[in-house]
Amino acid sequence: MLIAPKQAELAIPPDPFLERNVMSVRVRFAPSPTGQVHIGNIRTAIFNYLFARHENGEFLLRVEDTDRERSTDAAVKGVLDAMAWLGLDVDEEPMYQSTRTDAHLAVAQDLLDRGLAYKADKGDTGKGEAIIFRIPEGSLRFTDVLKGELTKSAEDVPDLVIVRSNGAPVFHLANVVDDIEMGITHVIRGDDHIENTYRHVALYDAIGAPVPSFCHLPMIVNQHGKPYSKRDGSAFVGEFRDTGFLPDAFLNYLSLLGWSPGDDLEVMDRQRLIDLFSLERIRSSASQMDMKKLMWMNGEFMRALPREMFSTGFEQSLSDAGFDSEVHGDAYKASVVALMQERTKLWADIGRDSGFFFTEAFGFDPKAARKRLQKDGVTEVLVALRELLLGLQDFSDVTVETAVRGYGEANDIPVGSLVNPLRVACSGLGHGPGLFEMLSLLGQDRVCARIERACALILTGTFPEIP
Repeated sequence: MLIAPKQAELAIPPDPFLERNVMSVRVRFAPSPTGQVHIGNIRTAIFNYLFARHENGEFLLRVEDTDRERSTDAAVKGVLDAMAWLGLDVDEEPMYQSTRTDAHLAVAQDLLDRGLAYKADKGDTGKGEAIIFRIPEGSLRFTDVLKGELTKSAEDVPDLVIVRSNGAPVFHLANVVDDIEMGITHVIRGDDHIENTYRHVALYDAIGAPVPSFCHLPMIVNQHGKPYSKRDGSAFVGEFRDTGFLPDAFLNYLSLLGWSPGDDLEVMDRQRLIDLFSLERIRSSASQMDMKKLMWMNGEFMRALPREMFSTGFEQSLSDAGFDSEVHGDAYKASVVALMQERTKLWADIGRDSGFFFTEAFGFDPKAARKRLQKDGVTEVLVALRELLLGLQDFSDVTVETAVRGYGEANDIPVGSLVNPLRVACSGLGHGPGLFEMLSLLGQDRVCARIERACALILTGTFPEIP
């Protein structure tokens, strides 16, 4: 449901604080739906959401879709999907700015009538007259929660176009008028809006409306201190969702890009974030995107998932990668799930990291095969280990480990020269769960067959690669 303009016939919008509790916090996320949702934008939404929930206030959504040439239905859907994925629920129906043109123009006309704006052919284009807001003389100033009092001479701020010559309200006018209509008490947005805020404060004063509190968030940057973008890696919310990040982990991580709860706290559930959040603890300096930290945090949330929930995601991820998780029965699958939950960081990694449990035709990581198998003497070691393991009466992880280590000591072979080729031969990977737990779970016959296969592949010098 769209929210229609209210009392658009009034020259000056009514003071929303007369109808609402003045002490109630009301904040908004106001994206422009012109493309995919960038992590910087959704971080702004998260901070607004956490602040509203901490203060028992209201979190609102305004879709700033007045740029009809660039705004698309797909982009609007992307915003709504990103917010739903992260659980950023709003307290009122979204406001669509494109429905409020009459209200914006009514305020512009009032400013004209009171001599606070004028008409001119901006740039002598010959395309008609724009409405231009007259920046008042003196100083423009506002207090930012993070940066303190900011002041700028009005002489350095040119008069502001608020309605284009084609009759379309400009962002600055629409933004201020709609914040007044929505009763916004705190404007929390990126610090790239600081210059805009000087103009907006002048508009608030001219309209005669209370000026909200402002909090300008630091930018998210790359390792070189430049604004983080697609060139630096995944930059849009949908990419992280599709890669298999958990929404609560992503929410937690982005919350810490510019804010700290203190006491070195990092991994927190939603309620803990809400309980601890405050604007005063937002850092004023830029925050660097760290994919390794995000991966680590996602792994922490993966480990904390209820086993049944992880198992469901595990099976789906295996199926998506082309593996049949039922091939060896439920008990075996449950054992693999228990082994891998502690080591899984992304759903998207499960096919690569766990597929070898469910097929004998698994591929090999080229780097691991080259480093661990394609070396002089490896075939002889693997043949000897196969004979050793084939003769064990008990194939528990403890028995297998004792046998392998004993063989190394008896033959003066470093344990690494045994376990590394053995791992790659049996899984195709150079990393994974505990080797001896893995071998015990695979079972004696499959382990010995895999060693034999690896030896044959070493002779050919060609290893099938992991898809």
